[in-house]
Amino acid sequence: MDSNAPRRPRAPTITVDTAAVDSNDPAPADSISPSPLDDTNTLAVPTAKSRTESWFSSPSTKVGTDHEQMSREVEALRKGDQAEILKPDPGEEDLFHVENNPFAFSPGQLAKLINPKNLAAFVALGGLPGLQKGLRTDAKAGLSVDEGKLAGAVSFEEATSSKVEKTTHSDAHASGKDAFPDRKRVYGANRLPEPKSKSFLELAWIALQDRVLILLCIAAVVSLALGLYQTFGGSHEDGGAKVEWVEGVAIIVAITIVVVVGAANDWQKERQFQKLNQKKEDRVVKITRSGKPQNISIHDVLVGDVMLLEPGDVIPVDGVFIEGHNLSCDESSATGESDLIKKVPAEQVLHALLHEQAPQLKKLDPFIISGAKVLDGVGTFLVTAVGEQSSHGKTMMSLRDDPGLTPLQAKLNLLAGYIAKLGSAAGLLLFFVLLIEFLAKLPNNHETGEQKGQDFLQILITSITVIVVAVPEGLPLAVTLSLAFATKKMTRENNLVRHLQSCETMGNATVICSDKTGTLTENIMTVVAGSLGIRGLFSFGDSSFEQESAGAEKRETIALAQFSSKLDPEYKELLKTAITVNTTAFESDEEGKQGFVGTKTETALLDWARRYLGLGPLAIERANHPVTRLFPFNSQRKCMGAVVQIPGPTKDKPKYRLYIKGASEIVLGECTTILGDPTTSPTTEALSDDGKEELRSIIFNYATNSLRTLGLAYRDFENWPPVLTLRPEDDNAEIDLTDLVHNLTWMGVVGIQDPVRKGVPEAVNDCGIASVNVKMVTGDNVETARAIALNCGILTESTINEPNAVMQGSDFRKLSESDRTAVVKKLRVLARSSPEDKRILVKTLRSLGEIVAVTGDGTNDAPALKAADVGFSMGITGTEVAKEASDIILMDDNFSSIVVALGWGRAINDSVKKFLQFQLTVNITAVGVTFISAVSDDEQKSVLNAVQLLWVNLIMDTFAALALATDPPTGSLLHREPEARTAPLITITMWKMIIGQSIYQLIVCFVLWFGRDSILGYEEREVRSLIFNIFVFMQIFKLVNSRRIDNKLNIFEGLHRNHLFMLMMTIMAAGQIIIIFFGSDAFVVTRLNGIQWGISLVLGFFSIPIGVLIRLFPDEWFHAFVKVLAKLWPSWIRFSRKKKDTSEEDGTEPFPKEKLEGYDMDTALLGIRDDLEFLKRVRGGRMTALSDAMARSREKMLRRKRSESRPRSKLRSRRGSSRSSNRPPISPMMSVVGMPGIVAASVAGLQPGQGVSNENLEARQA
Repeated sequence: MDSNAPRRPRAPTITVDTAAVDSNDPAPADSISPSPLDDTNTLAVPTAKSRTESWFSSPSTKVGTDHEQMSREVEALRKGDQAEILKPDPGEEDLFHVENNPFAFSPGQLAKLINPKNLAAFVALGGLPGLQKGLRTDAKAGLSVDEGKLAGAVSFEEATSSKVEKTTHSDAHASGKDAFPDRKRVYGANRLPEPKSKSFLELAWIALQDRVLILLCIAAVVSLALGLYQTFGGSHEDGGAKVEWVEGVAIIVAITIVVVVGAANDWQKERQFQKLNQKKEDRVVKITRSGKPQNISIHDVLVGDVMLLEPGDVIPVDGVFIEGHNLSCDESSATGESDLIKKVPAEQVLHALLHEQAPQLKKLDPFIISGAKVLDGVGTFLVTAVGEQSSHGKTMMSLRDDPGLTPLQAKLNLLAGYIAKLGSAAGLLLFFVLLIEFLAKLPNNHETGEQKGQDFLQILITSITVIVVAVPEGLPLAVTLSLAFATKKMTRENNLVRHLQSCETMGNATVICSDKTGTLTENIMTVVAGSLGIRGLFSFGDSSFEQESAGAEKRETIALAQFSSKLDPEYKELLKTAITVNTTAFESDEEGKQGFVGTKTETALLDWARRYLGLGPLAIERANHPVTRLFPFNSQRKCMGAVVQIPGPTKDKPKYRLYIKGASEIVLGECTTILGDPTTSPTTEALSDDGKEELRSIIFNYATNSLRTLGLAYRDFENWPPVLTLRPEDDNAEIDLTDLVHNLTWMGVVGIQDPVRKGVPEAVNDCGIASVNVKMVTGDNVETARAIALNCGILTESTINEPNAVMQGSDFRKLSESDRTAVVKKLRVLARSSPEDKRILVKTLRSLGEIVAVTGDGTNDAPALKAADVGFSMGITGTEVAKEASDIILMDDNFSSIVVALGWGRAINDSVKKFLQFQLTVNITAVGVTFISAVSDDEQKSVLNAVQLLWVNLIMDTFAALALATDPPTGSLLHREPEARTAPLITITMWKMIIGQSIYQLIVCFVLWFGRDSILGYEEREVRSLIFNIFVFMQIFKLVNSRRIDNKLNIFEGLHRNHLFMLMMTIMAAGQIIIIFFGSDAFVVTRLNGIQWGISLVLGFFSIPIGVLIRLFPDEWFHAFVKVLAKLWPSWIRFSRKKKDTSEEDGTEPFPKEKLEGYDMDTALLGIRDDLEFLKRVRGGRMTALSDAMARSREKMLRRKRSESRPRSKLRSRRGSSRSSNRPPISPMMSVVGMPGIVAASVAGLQPGQGVSNENLEARQA
């Protein structure tokens, strides 16, 4: 049974905990006299000691209390001093005074119940009766769905009085959004205020904080001032245009565009993630209104609602426990209390406090705290605080922070640090070279002072612009845009992403461990066959469901259409009772259709009972058989139970019957008797071994036909609780169902059909093509699991009989670690498995280097979901605990959606690599052309001026990121193997393309520039304009060429699906045309004629055929060539891996493998990591924000993603480590000088972030 089933509206009778309440006679109902409590007892639970472990630090969210405070509350309670108990805390007085409050209590008074847990406040507010009257609600029926504006008001005295008064109802009726106006006004809605997002102007200001842009702005302002002086105060040739001011204005305008576009991207990104968070936080909860259970959004819960709880729920609001069965909560995330907290009904607590001499206060806890998890039991509670007034809401308000970086973003920041150092050093080197040349020519320079100042300023502006172009702000932007785009699209395709890094990780998944029910199957269940006793078989007439064991006599199978008429009425009533009391689904008439709401297994049983057993309204059926004790389904014991009272030998001495429903072979194993012929009055007989074998053959036959089987049984007791379960050493011990499931009477087994989902076999086949191994992990028996796996394609005719292809969870669990490692490679199906078996499987697979995705829906699946690299929870059948532990929520519970996530994960990684391939090419060519042309020019002018370079930077950092980061996944993405954890960020194929395209572009620019007189014969301004135009169009066509990062030639695959790519291409081409035709003064260009446009387009287009030739060049040849080049490079600037051994001399290992978890770092990267602050010093603004985010996220990159068992890395204190002190510092300039060696080493297989040789990588993949 799925634990996420909605609860039925009727709460059964509960058994009073005699350990919590003495046997003393209660005081009269109208007595409010204080209780003679012992001074040593406390009125707030848990104790102060348990609260010292709480992670709450803010006074507003403190859940614990101290002895002095509790002593004052005890004294106040004795004196009946309500004012002292409900006194406002400093700063919260406003919460205690509400204008026109129609309720007896203010939000502040209700907050006193929970913050901290306060039994004195509970008594002062009148306990559960007082809360009902004061909040104008009903503990059974809940709020009225027609509640409008409330008439009159309930005073505090009326609510806390013991006199029974009828609750005042509203005079006005309302529905929909107009309902509950007063309740929403006084207590608020269950929503936290939206976090204040940065405005567009704030984002623009952050972007402008970039120190290099500030420096460029200063230079542009100075240039503008000199230009204005030259224009209006200097001398000009006759007819000369007075446009010296234009360049300064053009640079300022270009900077403005860069800032505005960057801010717009950031603003759009924040909006995307804000929408994702809103979708992620919304969920459905179960409440009772007007006496009927219903599902509503978590945001629609109000104070006064009665909410239903069941295992797996994450409690969204604060409240007081009304009634239920064995309700236990894990409050560790809310209060720091590590032990499970057993909840005691509010009326029982109030009785104990007011009428007992020495109540056991530590065991009296009626408080339901938001953020806690329900691990066992069922029940209802009255909501007393919602939204930011709840304890969890206050905590979340104090913990709001920006999300950290994903591992891919962190990797790209490292790479951005490399490139920033190289570009910054290139800009500084260019400045010093040009400055020295300028100073050397100064004695012979006869220009005016203004002209000399303008020349110097031109040198400064060009050098700064080189740095602006070289620093790759677009790298982090690309992955952010890609993640934002992908998560939005994935949500539309039923993948709700909770943790961004899971998108990246999923792309490289190698194993998927999937549940069966609802994921591989449709979760549309129908009872199609069964057996009552041994002699009564029924089915829909399918001969394959008939019992076929050779050792049993042939018996007639009754068609379901005739089943009801042949069944004995008393037998029918017994079967109907067994189903109705032992299910937790409830009736609903949503959209005018009568039906059941709950788990699919239970609704299938109830539907069968209604159609063939004459089941009436559930509320009436259950009222006729009150449940004395309910044992919810547990995935470990795989069954549930319900105890009801039945007639005994006398009227005064009733008997009790325990009905059991669960896994058929497990229930059968505990049976010793069996019901007789179902066509006659129920009688029991001994169940022989032969009878058990015959029943097992029936179960086996159903299972081989892909039917899920459920066994029904019961056991009678003379007394309840039974004497055999009482434990004198602990009177308060809970009765364990396991102690009772023996000597059962077998009633029968039903076979439930759940067909395989459409598209699942194709999706499993796609995973096989993508080299992703699919394993099925299910709680069903071996034969059912084998049949379903065969239908899905997880097992084939060739693998179904392989050793260890199918195993039971119990057998897998018993294996030694070495045997388990050997078995797991061949394992395809793990049947009758528990959540612990699933966790062990995931852990074993990860130890073998696999990247594991796992699905889960139950509360006990949370450890496996956390242990996996990517956890998928079920959006429909999953519990809130499972969803909270997962990375991605499958909103349709469909396995095919996992394959969609796989495709998007690969698309994200590919999109970033495409952009990286494009940007590094532009970096190399732009910096190279600017540097060489400026140094070699007599006037120290670069062929590309500052404004032109800023336009190129806009193309490179923004338009290209938008174009390449939004490529949707194509079919070919799944036709390749996943990448290893240690795979390099830039592959050999990408390096080949980067270097090849850079060489082509540099050759074109240099040939045209240095051969301008002999080849072109144009004027210098025309040549500069032509080279600028050619350079831009080479980047535009290179953008198309960058859509592939492999050696395949179809660069247009899926292009028609990426409309944003086409738009960006159009904007870039149109912008360049406008610049050439109308930007002559600002960009220092001249209009080109038709031949010059033809040259520009042809040379630009040649980037595509050049890309084809580069792809045809074998990677092996290129790799071998670069290895030779790396060996020839001077050793004094090569980063030797021998430095790695320095840490081994003192026996220390600063980066243990268990902490790095797949991120092996070589010495070059460690050196650069110590210099990462350089990037922050050089650039502020958005790069500073990224640097701060990286500091928060470094732990994520350097340790297992969500492991709770690993200690945190101590990298943040590395400055004081011996490792750091022993390693000589590497200056930014040395990093630049060594950069060519790093590039060569990267291509040769030693790229930073890879840390393993290519041969080792190939061996690992093999």
